[in-house]
Amino acid sequence: MTDLQTRRGPVRTAAPTGAAGAGTVPAPAPIPVARPGLLLALVLGGQFMAVLDTAIVNVAVPTVRTDLHASGAALQFVVAGYTIAYAVLLITGARLGARYGYSRLFQSGLAVFTAASLACGLAPATGWLIGFRLLQGAGAALMVPQVMSIIQRTFTGRARLRALGLYSAVLAGGIAAGQVLGGLLVSADLFGSGWRPVFLVNLPIGLVLLAAGARLLPDLPGDRERGFDLPGLLVLGAALGLLVVPLVLGHELGWPLWGWVLLGASAAMFALFAVVERRVARRGGQPLVNGRVLGAAGLLPAVGALLMIMLAFAGFMFSFALHQQAGLGASALRAGLCSAPIAVGFGAASLYWQRLPRRLHGVLPTLGTGLLAVGYLVLGRMLGDGAGIGAAPLLLTAVLGLLAGCAYAPLFGRALARVAPADAADASGLVVTAVQLGQVIGIALLGSVFLGAVDLPTSARGSGHALLVTTLAIGGVVALAAGFAARAGRQERREAERQERREAEREPEGTRAVGEAE
Repeated sequence: MTDLQTRRGPVRTAAPTGAAGAGTVPAPAPIPVARPGLLLALVLGGQFMAVLDTAIVNVAVPTVRTDLHASGAALQFVVAGYTIAYAVLLITGARLGARYGYSRLFQSGLAVFTAASLACGLAPATGWLIGFRLLQGAGAALMVPQVMSIIQRTFTGRARLRALGLYSAVLAGGIAAGQVLGGLLVSADLFGSGWRPVFLVNLPIGLVLLAAGARLLPDLPGDRERGFDLPGLLVLGAALGLLVVPLVLGHELGWPLWGWVLLGASAAMFALFAVVERRVARRGGQPLVNGRVLGAAGLLPAVGALLMIMLAFAGFMFSFALHQQAGLGASALRAGLCSAPIAVGFGAASLYWQRLPRRLHGVLPTLGTGLLAVGYLVLGRMLGDGAGIGAAPLLLTAVLGLLAGCAYAPLFGRALARVAPADAADASGLVVTAVQLGQVIGIALLGSVFLGAVDLPTSARGSGHALLVTTLAIGGVVALAAGFAARAGRQERREAERQERREAEREPEGTRAVGEAE
């Protein structure tokens, strides 16, 4: 498992916990690869494209409306269809990878994503574009869960730590890069193609990654004997769909009654999912999210903290860009560039947090989220009067990125540190789904806070006030993340202490046995 270094030394993999009699899951040996750097670039390239497409289309919406004569609701589905399919099918993609092979599912998902990107770029009408966006999201959902599983199975020690840092950097950088690249491509209007290059840009990248994957991806066969838990997949997919659809579309459509009905139904479906999973476990089956994963020390609170951090990050990026474009009159390109410092800070901290003094590693998530909550409030105060985005606010956003990365990257490792390697697919699917849901909920919820505080178009002062209100909400979200992070740390410390006691108790027995033999 993840060899996170803390004050106590290397984190050891605890015996998985869960249902009685589950026992210890045998840990598959790491798969040696000839070119680990190229392999990491390959899988993170696929991850980057998937994240990029959650943001790159936003700046193309006006030209899509003009070119395809699309209605407002249709445009919402063009933007949100990808995210809906992506979020709903991630857990399914993780389970398919465990059953049929991580490398095979990565290549299959990448092929679907690339083909759907081409289809989106050539779409003749809005209906076709919506359908291809859903297909593109399904391809991403097949591909993305395999990234973490491949990293878990092929990297160890410090190499795995660095791979996890790069993974976190890609998540942050993809959102900012999507806004910048989208602005560049739409502004360039290559050969009069308007919005189409924001999709077609994935074609050459996808083809290169597919060719590289055929040569670089290791043979990671799946377990065909593993149960598929179709009832769990169907109920969880329905629950996620009922949650995501009204969150994504609610504000644009004025929060209609059906949206609230769907949200209530999603809560009921999540409760039903818990019942279905318990029944599958009692019957000796293999539930979609098994007790060994959920019982891993620190996993659930770490996942909660990760969800809150990404909720705040994505919601801020959306509101900050909207404030600049709708309130300050900045272009999409300028708004994207002004969003770059926070993404760069996030990525840098994700890569280099291990170089901080070792005594800080254990408290970084709690300390980072606590300071991050204060930092968002300070930034909101700085920009609340509608002032322009000068050097001081940009420097502060970079600091916010550093704090977010210092909290996020250690938490990501902590979430997976005590999950058995055999359960890596289930755990990574759970973590990646939480991160993706955090982005969806952040944009929907915090975007609604921003838009609810102002009527667009508005003055710079009005938009600044809306940003101030939004950062107050973000501060509360990040404070909640700090609470989750503290709880994850306590659980991990208690589990480490228990494991040390068990080892200390076994050692005298071994010493006595040697003495008796002599």
